[in-house]
Amino acid sequence: MTTLATFSDHVAGLLGPALQSLRVDLDEITLEVDGEKIKSACTALRDDPSCAFAQLIDLCGMDYSAYGAEGGDPWSGSRYAVVYHLLSLDRNARIRVRAQLDSDRPMIDSVIDVWPAADWFEREAFDLFGIVFKGHPDLRRILTDYGFIGHPFRKDFPLSGHVEMAYDEEKGRVAYRPVTVDDRILVPRTIRDDTLTGRRERETG
Repeated sequence: MTTLATFSDHVAGLLGPALQSLRVDLDEITLEVDGEKIKSACTALRDDPSCAFAQLIDLCGMDYSAYGAEGGDPWSGSRYAVVYHLLSLDRNARIRVRAQLDSDRPMIDSVIDVWPAADWFEREAFDLFGIVFKGHPDLRRILTDYGFIGHPFRKDFPLSGHVEMAYDEEKGRVAYRPVTVDDRILVPRTIRDDTLTGRRERETG
């Protein structure tokens, strides 16, 4: 049986210059791949007999702009990335592939020719993060309305959104208008210490 270390060496040799880094977390390999070479790298991981990652389990976009904001290590890479989760039934193994994108124009080649299952996954990442998948045959929104403004999973997208849909009496149809809902307060109410102290005194008295 191939050990994880041996398999990691094989994958590194297979991808060559396309591989930027490789690490192992909880017995699962995570690859950092050059976004310009993502299609050839994914094809190699699918077609190589020792890998045989024939199934794309998931594909998602990422926005790291708020990474480390709550005290963790700051993110030093690009703002956007695409993450691919692959499964090999032949090897009973999983692998994770990440490709970082340009922060100003997040674009990457579609892998729909490698795994047809990427179709709706890529549409979702386009809809929610604004990531453009070059070569996708039908790249359009899939969760929000076609006239929706913005990309809801970007960290700078407001919680209340930009616009809302409502029936317009004058136009006689549903139309967009600026959001009129007041922002919700998402922090718990502050309870004064003296209130708690008084309660404890009453309970113990």
